[in-house]
Amino acid sequence: MPYSIQLKRLFSTGEKVAILSFKNIFPLETNTTTCTYCCSQHVSKRKYYKQTAFGIQKLTVRSIYNNPAQLQVSGKKEPEKTPQILHVAEREYFHDEWTNLSPKILDAVEKKLHLRNDHPISLMKEVIVQHFYKNYTRGGNPIFAVFDNLSPVVTPEQNFDQLLIPSDHVSRRKSDNYYINKSYMLRAHTSAHEHDLIKSGLNAFITVGDVYRRDTIDSTHFPVFHQLEGVRLFNAEQLFATSDDKTSLSLFEKGEKLHEKQACHTMEAAKLVEYNLKKSIESCMLELFGKDVQCRWIDAYFPFTHPSFELEIKYNGEWVEMLGCGILQQEILNKAGAQHHMAWAFGLGLERLAMKLFDIPDIRYFWSNDEAVLSQFRGLSDAKNIKFKDGPDKLLFQSILSAYIQTFKQIRSF
Repeated sequence: MPYSIQLKRLFSTGEKVAILSFKNIFPLETNTTTCTYCCSQHVSKRKYYKQTAFGIQKLTVRSIYNNPAQLQVSGKKEPEKTPQILHVAEREYFHDEWTNLSPKILDAVEKKLHLRNDHPISLMKEVIVQHFYKNYTRGGNPIFAVFDNLSPVVTPEQNFDQLLIPSDHVSRRKSDNYYINKSYMLRAHTSAHEHDLIKSGLNAFITVGDVYRRDTIDSTHFPVFHQLEGVRLFNAEQLFATSDDKTSLSLFEKGEKLHEKQACHTMEAAKLVEYNLKKSIESCMLELFGKDVQCRWIDAYFPFTHPSFELEIKYNGEWVEMLGCGILQQEILNKAGAQHHMAWAFGLGLERLAMKLFDIPDIRYFWSNDEAVLSQFRGLSDAKNIKFKDGPDKLLFQSILSAYIQTFKQIRSF
């Protein structure tokens, strides 16, 4: 367990020179010797581990003191032993009472299916990214920046607080997430990067990555899946660019929260952003499922957007939920330094889309290394007209699926 220390460095005269304070320090080793200049003075050299945002750093502290009692240690001191270390996404982290990662989850972190050539998840990602590249440009250049290799390790602040998720919300529970330790976790959604990307000055971006939730495994649920999120910001000039009366229109007002808008947004601005959001997503669905696909919008609730919506499409005779979206809460933008903008955001599961589009019957197929599965997507760049084949008969499907059910049968093994 970590503890806090305070080191007082004193000369032999007793004059206090400095006080150094460190939190979350883990003792590694201690070596105290008598000073060669004064038999009553001691030199202490301690080595510590310290958890940082960049992994684990070793910290060496020297202190000179007249009396060993002048080295003050506050808090309960555990036996001095090297703490257990986890290696996650090429960095090292301390194991503590919050840690609930299993070897299978750690192994999944290294897979990065959305970056593997000839994989259906990667193919799905590329089709959507190319759609936004092609249809949203400025001066001939795509306006959407794409981030598909961000580390899945985030802080609870990034995953929850920056998205305005209440501190007592059930989604924060240890039983629903994968925690590396109390300070770090595997992201539960790609929205965990939203604040940082907006703060960097981006006005339009797409993030793609693996996300982790402790879920019961079945044909449509798995503890690891892949999300693609899109965010676009507008200032007043951009949003009202086609209006004949730009001077009388504004993004913000001191109003009241309504079903259609946030309290700080004007009705005109809210409706324009909503229209742009829905048209952008519908055009993407038409690209994927064909121009005749039917879409319908359902009102929804998400802590980080208002108003919020879910999109359903009618596919193969049934209505299927595709994604969630909405107008980003203005507080999120304000805290990220984009207080003069409004924004929309959407997030979709790549597995959900791929299963419908390619007619894949079980989500566990995406984790297969079986040649009969992967060969069906090799060398393809167009997702249209791809239909997953079970094989010459159902025996192939049954044998492969049976193997995965046995491998991933117990959720607690994750």
